[in-house]
Amino acid sequence: MSTTTSGLTRRRGGGGGESSGANGDDSNGANRSSSANNASRDSAPETSYESGENGHKIAFDPRDISESAERSKQPKLTLMEEVLLLGLKDKQGYLSFWNDNISYALRGCIVLELAFRGRISMQKDPSRRRFPLPDRIIEVIDDTLTGEVLLDEALKMMKSSEKMSVSSWIDLMSGETWNLMKIGYQLKQVRERLAKGLVDKGILRTEKRNFLLFDMATHPVVDSGAKEEIRRRVRNVLTQRTVVLNGTQFLPENLEFRYVRTIAMVCAAYAANVLENALSTLGHEARERAFAQTDELLAEYSQWPFGRKATGNGIGANLPQVISEEVNKAKEKELQLEVVAACLSVFTRLDSLL
Repeated sequence: MSTTTSGLTRRRGGGGGESSGANGDDSNGANRSSSANNASRDSAPETSYESGENGHKIAFDPRDISESAERSKQPKLTLMEEVLLLGLKDKQGYLSFWNDNISYALRGCIVLELAFRGRISMQKDPSRRRFPLPDRIIEVIDDTLTGEVLLDEALKMMKSSEKMSVSSWIDLMSGETWNLMKIGYQLKQVRERLAKGLVDKGILRTEKRNFLLFDMATHPVVDSGAKEEIRRRVRNVLTQRTVVLNGTQFLPENLEFRYVRTIAMVCAAYAANVLENALSTLGHEARERAFAQTDELLAEYSQWPFGRKATGNGIGANLPQVISEEVNKAKEKELQLEVVAACLSVFTRLDSLL
């Protein structure tokens, strides 16, 4: 990943170097002094000061405050964490060993989350419409860090490398490439890192379990309410005639694109082969109807503009209108939503959905 590394190096070394030549000329000395001051000012970390109650100055990094403000506006869990949580066995604390799709789907969720947070969008090029959604080029429109480690790692890669398509980024972050020059784009240990993030958020805990010849870290669920809230939201979208999403810490009332985001989560869970875990309390026929509804949602929202018609089974009859209102409120963000549609289009091509 030479491209990414060099990009990071360039950004960290923002200041110019100090001149090493020396002579007795005062003007040269002044220039050197000015250059050194500029260099130290440019290369110094961002630090601000505010006065405490006792009059002393308190140093802080403004980036910490911006990350805190970012978290306060976003749901407690990312899309990746919600999908992983649906896949985890509650008491055993691990994913099914036979699930090959979840790793790829989680990388798709990273792209989805960056689009919802306004960090990336489709490149504004009228000729892009000649290409299928997954083959359209995305670009970074805001490189402000999110405070979520995996999102920030992906964001830095996208910022410092050549512009690529939605499907290319998901493939590369999943390690699905024969190009040895790009193998470094793969995000490593995504599931384990997400699980540890959920431990930090108080949703999971860490244990060690013995599996025959080796020990493995597992992460049983400790906050069952968080997982049940996700399950309830999934069942709401897939079984109710009128879908109403109440505000919670996992889906704040003032969150932008609440309904589009929830549909994206449901489709990602389907692509990751973990959706059934949210539907286990339903009877056989209700479960089959829920899967049929997911198929229809995936077909409607894997195109851009999003599909406008209600599903034929009467479930979620209000969704087209509600989502149309969400989109119309943020017309300037349509290029971000186009990335969302492209990710869902990539999900339709996974083997489990063919």
